[in-house]
Amino acid sequence: MDQDTAAGSTATPEKKKEVKWKRPPSSYGSMKSDSESMDEEEREEEGEGGGEGGGGDGGGGEKPVAVLPDPPAPPVFGVREYSEYTETVHTEATQQTKPPGALVIETGSAELEDLTEDELDEDDELLVTCSPEPPEPLEMEDPMQTDEHGQPGRLHPEQDLPHIFKSMQNILTRLNDEELFKFKMWFHKRQPPNIMQQVLEGDLLDFVDKSIEMDGPDKALSNTIYTLESMEKKEEAAELQNQCQKALYRFYLKSILFRKHQVIHEGVIQAGKQSLLNNVYVEPQLSTCGFGGVDPSHEFLAQPLTPLQVPSEDTFVGVNNLFRLQKDDGSPVRTVVTTGLPGVGMSVSVAKFCLDWAEHRANRDLHYVIKLSFRSLWFLRRRNNPPDNMSAFDVIEYYHSEMKNLKLLEEENTQFLIIMDSFDCYQAPLDWEAPEINDNTTKAHLDVLIVNILRGNVFRGARLWILGRRAAVSQIPSQLIDVFSELQGFSDEMKDEYLTKRVSNAELAENIVRHYKRVPTLCILVRHPFFCWIVATMFGRSFCYEDYGRFPPRLTPFLIHFMIVQTNRRLKFYYDQMDNELKWSDREKQLLTKMGKMALRMLERNTSVFFEENVKEFDLELKEVVVWSGLCTELCPTVTPGKRTFCFSHFTIQEFMAALYVFLMFYLESKNILESGSSFIFRNNKTAAGLVQCALTLTLNSAPGRYDMFLRFLCGLLSPACHYNLLRGFLYRHNTPKVAGLDEAERQLEQAVRNAPSGRMQSLKECLREMRQKDD
Repeated sequence: MDQDTAAGSTATPEKKKEVKWKRPPSSYGSMKSDSESMDEEEREEEGEGGGEGGGGDGGGGEKPVAVLPDPPAPPVFGVREYSEYTETVHTEATQQTKPPGALVIETGSAELEDLTEDELDEDDELLVTCSPEPPEPLEMEDPMQTDEHGQPGRLHPEQDLPHIFKSMQNILTRLNDEELFKFKMWFHKRQPPNIMQQVLEGDLLDFVDKSIEMDGPDKALSNTIYTLESMEKKEEAAELQNQCQKALYRFYLKSILFRKHQVIHEGVIQAGKQSLLNNVYVEPQLSTCGFGGVDPSHEFLAQPLTPLQVPSEDTFVGVNNLFRLQKDDGSPVRTVVTTGLPGVGMSVSVAKFCLDWAEHRANRDLHYVIKLSFRSLWFLRRRNNPPDNMSAFDVIEYYHSEMKNLKLLEEENTQFLIIMDSFDCYQAPLDWEAPEINDNTTKAHLDVLIVNILRGNVFRGARLWILGRRAAVSQIPSQLIDVFSELQGFSDEMKDEYLTKRVSNAELAENIVRHYKRVPTLCILVRHPFFCWIVATMFGRSFCYEDYGRFPPRLTPFLIHFMIVQTNRRLKFYYDQMDNELKWSDREKQLLTKMGKMALRMLERNTSVFFEENVKEFDLELKEVVVWSGLCTELCPTVTPGKRTFCFSHFTIQEFMAALYVFLMFYLESKNILESGSSFIFRNNKTAAGLVQCALTLTLNSAPGRYDMFLRFLCGLLSPACHYNLLRGFLYRHNTPKVAGLDEAERQLEQAVRNAPSGRMQSLKECLREMRQKDD
């Protein structure tokens, strides 16, 4: 022993004792495995023995210092980087940093006493990264909080990764070696053999680290609880579930929202042709100053018949920033109401909001996002008839059975959002003088419960987002609303961006964009996202045919498709018909016919707005017209102070509906209501040529632009491609014959084009093309 010691005191560097490389701690925590502790104890015993031997003849020699390789460079924030150790992964959520000026001492590479006083300044702060009892973790600034609105926000500490990791680690340390081996086998039994080998060879920290890396924190936590229960470790599973209950609730809600909104459902769902929402979504303009959302632009009219206000750009706000807004007193908003024209994209905007929250893209500081659709509440009310009394917690548990301990929602500083969309689908009238409810467990009628939710008497800590068509949400008392917002649709750049995203073929998308811009009215209508989708769908199919696109597209088929889809949505959402059971009855035919008659009377009166008394004049119900039809909306009260004012979603739709009424009277009842400029004088001349001649006379004898679009739609409806191919089976039977005598009607239009003044010639050419063209 003395010889060895003496030799060691004068040893050359080649004979220095090798020191085993020691794995640094896992990036998620500071726990050490049993094998590491044993290695340390052995090294300490060897060090003590060397010190005793060194006290002899070799005591005056220099103490040998082990030279270790340089440790790997720390990973850069925001990038996942694997260390050179098999089982350890460094992530942005757990990588420790040092404060400015601090000296970091790696205890695995050097002893503290080996450092000289020159190397340690008085102001240096020692930060030991590999000590048996490490210091408290440093509070790091969340790198994702960079937006001026605080997006995407900071997670609740009990929902964040470090808490989940530590909780899993603490529970699993209670398992003995045999139980831990069994747990690992059960936990990763579906993993590939190479992964299983790494898991079995690593220590507990490596196991938790690897589990979270492969499955994510939510799935890893859920699988840990499930595996513990399978091993009859009920107590440990219950404790882990209790420690991470807030995280589990969030994971549960995230999974629901992700599954529901990951894929966008547009039109009739076709197998194999589904689109991911994140791939096609373009956020429409959202204004906090809504005037009705009706675009005043028109192809022929420089000024709208009724003055329409348009919000300025400084009122626009991002959908994800709605709940970053503040009241006048600086406090955060609680209740936000969002409305817009039918088909403007409210449902898609809600889906994107939910998906961004579920994927931690935005609003991470919202602990929970709970969706309670008014359509679902209406189903619940109708299912229980008369309805059973329910509490606010009962309603949530009915739709989210996994959420048992809802007292979490009542904890102080709990931030959660309740999204209540489709307000127009709740068809029962609400009594805003209903009795008050002061807690979440008091049972009451569903109507009373909804009123108290809007008042803020229940779910006091919640933020509330209500969406619906304007004519429906206008009944909510203004004192209950903090922010009233309105979707405005697409800008010019957004139209092209949507079509480019929606159509995967770049060349086809370019052709579609170029093609729709050939028709000025279509350029105006595609500001509406629903029309944009119709353009993508129709042109995407049409460009599959050879030589399509030589002529500009016709306008009438677009308006027919718009009316049909909106009526089908009415049957689905308000009359509970399934997609494969949509069938138009006489009710739909009468509704559209009467609305067309009202539109024609409005054209004759040279107005674009109507009131409740006008609806009753044509034996129509107000809700059927302005809410359920999908063709009309309510304007801001400032248009006609003190009186509810309504209009069609665009003046072009009003002109189409007027032309549809004239055509249906001619086609189904052989009546030419345009004869002699009166709607109540009928003659024997009931041919298509006679109808076109009356419409030409009406148009040319009126101011330019007043009836031009009406004439164009009427000529388009007379085309067999429209009335026979598109409308047949909806407004009349399949065996209804085609309109006869169109050749003579075309000759009349040709004659009118030749004789028309220069200012009217182009409009009449478009009418002739609507009747004659067949490439749609």
